[in-house]
Amino acid sequence: MKTKKVCIHNAQIILPEKIVKGHIMIDGHRISEVTESIFPKVKGNPDLTVIDAEGCYVMPGMIDLHSDAIEKEIQPRPNTLFPIDMAFYELEKKLAVCGITTMYHSLSLSDEWGVRNKDMVVGVINSINRLKRTRSMINHKIHLRYELTFLAGINILESLIRDKSIDFMSYMDHTPGQGQFKDAEALKSFTMQSYGKKAQEVEEFMDKTIEQQAMIDWFKLRSLAKLAKTIGIRLASHDDDTREKIETLLECEGVLSEFPINIETALYAKSRDIYVCVGAPNIIRGKSHSNNMRAIDAILNNAADIMCSDYLPSAMLPAIFKLTKEGIKLTEAVKMVTLNPAKALGIDNEVGTIEVGKCADLIFVVMHQDYPIIRKTMVGGNIISQSEFLVLNSERVDNVC
Repeated sequence: MKTKKVCIHNAQIILPEKIVKGHIMIDGHRISEVTESIFPKVKGNPDLTVIDAEGCYVMPGMIDLHSDAIEKEIQPRPNTLFPIDMAFYELEKKLAVCGITTMYHSLSLSDEWGVRNKDMVVGVINSINRLKRTRSMINHKIHLRYELTFLAGINILESLIRDKSIDFMSYMDHTPGQGQFKDAEALKSFTMQSYGKKAQEVEEFMDKTIEQQAMIDWFKLRSLAKLAKTIGIRLASHDDDTREKIETLLECEGVLSEFPINIETALYAKSRDIYVCVGAPNIIRGKSHSNNMRAIDAILNNAADIMCSDYLPSAMLPAIFKLTKEGIKLTEAVKMVTLNPAKALGIDNEVGTIEVGKCADLIFVVMHQDYPIIRKTMVGGNIISQSEFLVLNSERVDNVC
């Protein structure tokens, strides 16, 4: 069987340090050539598929290392759950259109309700791992978020690590009075809205959380983090608000701080060679939904190097181009959703840049009235999504890739 060959030409190719006009050759699932020139005549080669990318940027597919989107797909409203298989298939179509080619589905292992109940979480993990092996459009991976105050869940965490059921993990502490929820009332309101629970039930849960925080077994957690590292599962911390939390992350041999609460902690993390991840929705809105650090402030102060979608995958691509309006080079902004997360996760030998030998995960982006739109999404050399759009007079726009 002949290997499929593809030539993408007339492309504005976004490389890590520059943007070049040229062509990309794909042989099978991998990139075989990247050249800064217009591709020569290709007539007479019936085995070669030619894609004209005139008018488009071509960049690596985006890597989203933290997204709660699968939770929202399963449970769009409180006390309303949909089948996991349906959520998986419907979400990946949305992700492809958003230009996300590698998704780390973030699932919270806790003793909360609905989609964050321990049994539901384990079921979702098993389902995603099953479904991605049988039929998938993009690269699906698991980011397990372990709630530190869920003491009974540590054995579940260990089992998931030893079974290699997860690909990335983070330690998080949502105890009221610190971290993301210094304002306990904000946590109470958020929990009531998310799960449709009454005030008394949430207050009892929060009181229990405070009691359990004092019993967190850091010796066991450090041991599990080191075990995970030996089998390629890297560790992040979540909502860091002090230097001490960064030091704790380093003791666990972690590599990344997600959503630090203040600029001081973000700067300290970077000074200790820790990756710092901020949310794309924060960049788009210009502020945190919990009134914490503005993501753009961290980026402009060289205190953040990765963006994730957090809870809104469609925010990733527009956030890249919003950063350019803040003076960030497009190549640097693109690295925040491609090369940098790939390095942090240890998958940069396969994805993250347009480079010979790497997987042909690519997205074609066209600007329409200063807004970026995905025209094609390619995973492993296969076009998994493509779209055209109409202008008001119903005529096709020019420069269709």
